[in-house]
Amino acid sequence: MSVILGISGSPVKDSNTDRIVKAILESSGLDYDFIKLSELHIGPCRACKACAHDNICKVKDDFPALAEKVKAAKALVIGGYTPYGMLDAFTKSFLERLWSMRHVHNLNRGKLVVTAMTGLTVSSVAQANEMIATEMIMERMEVVGQLRVNGNVPCLTCGYGDACDMSAIRLYGKDAHPSTDHCLPVEQQSKVWKKAIALGKVLGERVQKGELGSSNPLASISLWRIPKLLVMMLRARCWAARVRKHR
Repeated sequence: MSVILGISGSPVKDSNTDRIVKAILESSGLDYDFIKLSELHIGPCRACKACAHDNICKVKDDFPALAEKVKAAKALVIGGYTPYGMLDAFTKSFLERLWSMRHVHNLNRGKLVVTAMTGLTVSSVAQANEMIATEMIMERMEVVGQLRVNGNVPCLTCGYGDACDMSAIRLYGKDAHPSTDHCLPVEQQSKVWKKAIALGKVLGERVQKGELGSSNPLASISLWRIPKLLVMMLRARCWAARVRKHR
């Protein structure tokens, strides 16, 4: 099993998301495995709770085999994208299924995580990164860093960018036409590319030195995240109180 595991939720072949994840993996200097979720069959969590006693998901798809790779890895690199301004379904399903690994034994405790989100707007990418960071912290993992990658409008390459009333080609100018010339490869996004290489090296160094994440979830929480987490915990307590009241 690989020391570091890269996950891409992008279904696009050799996408910006794929390449930024691979760049982080390669710069770590560790043995790694790269998984493209669109090539697997992994559905959302069924909330059956059959995993509670042994941390093994009973749904018969590709997740149980992937879970073994996740369990063996010391670090994860999770890449996704933001269609319609929200986290993509492939990545979301993967994250939901990690729930099977948390009961009692908390199998992912202490793993290091880097996330890389691709999208067209700063707000959607920030929200997706925040969602993943919150789950990782709740799973007792440490978020080492997060990346925002500029995405490309699908209308540039769908074949109907000029004729479609819904086309977003006009974002590139009123006289713009579909062309890959408008696409911005992640390698040309110098700041994020350099940060990706640096984060990969950090993961490699920390894993090699045995400096994994703290078992204390509060240790890896940035101060600006604490209010949001407190609100989330308060809402959970209120919900639990209502449930007990109506039993």
